[in-house]
Amino acid sequence: MITIKPFEFNYFSENCYLLHDETKEAVLIDCGACRKEEEDELIRYIEENDLTLKRLLCTHLHLDHIFGNDFIYKKYGLKPEAHRTDVEKLPSPAEQARLFGLKTAMQPIKVAHYIVGNEIITFGDSELIALLVPGHSPGSLAFYNKKERFVISGDALFCGSIGRTDLWGGDQDVLIAAINDKLFSLPDETVVYPGHGPTTSIIEEKFNNPYL
Repeated sequence: MITIKPFEFNYFSENCYLLHDETKEAVLIDCGACRKEEEDELIRYIEENDLTLKRLLCTHLHLDHIFGNDFIYKKYGLKPEAHRTDVEKLPSPAEQARLFGLKTAMQPIKVAHYIVGNEIITFGDSELIALLVPGHSPGSLAFYNKKERFVISGDALFCGSIGRTDLWGGDQDVLIAAINDKLFSLPDETVVYPGHGPTTSIIEEKFNNPYL
């Protein structure tokens, strides 16, 4: 059984998720840690639970979801994994920070592996299916576990909302079509863990999300 440990990080209240199972192997999704106390909180959880961090996955490469990539690389030697389209079409972290009026000392860490749609990502005895859900960013991904029926949706789908589409490469029509195709085709009881805000479910969003 997979344990999902959420963390709320940085100026944007971004949700970072650490997933691990009985083997003690773990994957980290969207590490937005940008303060020392946030980094320490993450390290403490990993050490207290005797976990081995195997992969650093990115739903997308907007700044608030990658603040901690530099820290994870320095601490655990892991480089991020993301969709190629985000790497090619989004501004650098430094440029994104400048456009948001932020200063950051983070060093850009090159993506080590390009995740493709429907790729199976394994850790321990568990697996995630990568779903391509573009529109918030051109290469946005979600990570779905079929057995336990949950999906890490990044900034594609929120409780009662969808991701903003006024940033680089965003497209609301593309996003809504991708949600309907890739997320709303999942079982209704699937729990949704979004990139910001509280958890929800597919059935809840089908009936109550005003954007959909």
